[in-house]
Amino acid sequence: MARYELKLPKMGESVAEATITSWLKEVGDTIELDDTVVEVATDKVDSEVPSEVEGKLVEILFEKDAVVQVGQTIAVIEIEGEDTGASSSESTEVKEEVPAAVAEVEKTITEAKETVNGSLDTSSSDRFYSPLVKSIAQAEGISIAELEGIQGSGKEGRVTKNDILSFIENRGSQPQATTAPVAKVAAPKVEKTTPKPASTPITLGGEDQIIEMSRMGKLVSKHMVDSIQTSAHVQSFIEIDVTNIVNWRNKVKNAYQQREGEKLTFTPIFMQAVAQTIKKHPLINISVDGDKIIQRGNINLGMAAALPDGNLIVPVIKNADQLSLVGMTKQVNDLAQRSRANKLKPDEIQGGTYTVTNVGSFGSIMGTPIINQPQVAILALGAIRKMPSVVETPEGDFIGIRHKMIVSHSYDHRVVNGALGGMFIKTFKEILEAWDVNQDF
Repeated sequence: MARYELKLPKMGESVAEATITSWLKEVGDTIELDDTVVEVATDKVDSEVPSEVEGKLVEILFEKDAVVQVGQTIAVIEIEGEDTGASSSESTEVKEEVPAAVAEVEKTITEAKETVNGSLDTSSSDRFYSPLVKSIAQAEGISIAELEGIQGSGKEGRVTKNDILSFIENRGSQPQATTAPVAKVAAPKVEKTTPKPASTPITLGGEDQIIEMSRMGKLVSKHMVDSIQTSAHVQSFIEIDVTNIVNWRNKVKNAYQQREGEKLTFTPIFMQAVAQTIKKHPLINISVDGDKIIQRGNINLGMAAALPDGNLIVPVIKNADQLSLVGMTKQVNDLAQRSRANKLKPDEIQGGTYTVTNVGSFGSIMGTPIINQPQVAILALGAIRKMPSVVETPEGDFIGIRHKMIVSHSYDHRVVNGALGGMFIKTFKEILEAWDVNQDF
């Protein structure tokens, strides 16, 4: 019998690891081709890992909640045929190639997990540490002060496994830390002007119910708080007359659905206009890296979508400025449907350079959205309402009923000043109000 190693597949351009959330098969179970064996999660997306072979599951290498690197073997499936070498012996040989220092640390971690109850308490820290990093720190006797002083190379400066292993290796070759380095690490915490507030005790009544936050809810919560602490949020608002767009859509929507097999909503129209606006104001399509500004070469629009469970996800329309209205409609409808069905791939929520959220879908006339880091701006579309309005004509002004919406623009005032933030939505308004009611789709 041959042994097939099921590995954690590549899950997107910038995804290096995932957390195992659930094993759907147990040791001894028969595995069919394309059967889902395990569910894993990245920062925002839950994904399934299917089997590419038929056989019997004989070994599970990682428990639930373990953090696994892309490419690592997570399970072994016994299949028919001669052994191709993808066996436990080959796995052992590969493991022996791991540097001695890393292997020793991982051995220590395993032993520590068996003898130590709980993990390193980082609740007083403003930084996020993965369970693996905390386990290594605890096993190696690394203090919170030392952990805070490690320069992280991960997303948003997070400390990765390689960062802490490198710290341990250098730490072992240097004299024991004295009081001075500890003071140096702790000093920045004294300088903070916004200390972490102490939690206020909550008294529960007899009718109260405790609801655990979901994993995604916790991640979104932290991402939003981090964004507020990172960016200086400023908002600009503008009212847009979308009467021509409403009348045009009412005129062509039935013919559009017959020809394309798709419903034509307002969202793709607005997304296409946003892409056109960004082309006119490319300095809104940037990110901040320390004291450097990175101007993005592609226009990748994030489309904030609410999930049935109340959580939020932001699929990304890549190269949005290159899409026709028909192409944009197909992208919007496809991503929206698969978002609600939890069928998005990890790389489909990566790489956004600007985000649009439709607060009007819930009846809100405007909102003040939080920037989706590492972007520097986000646009909120308010509800379209019939409003009495002054209409200017060559014959004079009169009061008419017009379809209007309010657009809110949140931007990072560190790098986007009020002029650019205001001009951006002014250009967006001009593009929408100049809509040709006689155009084809």
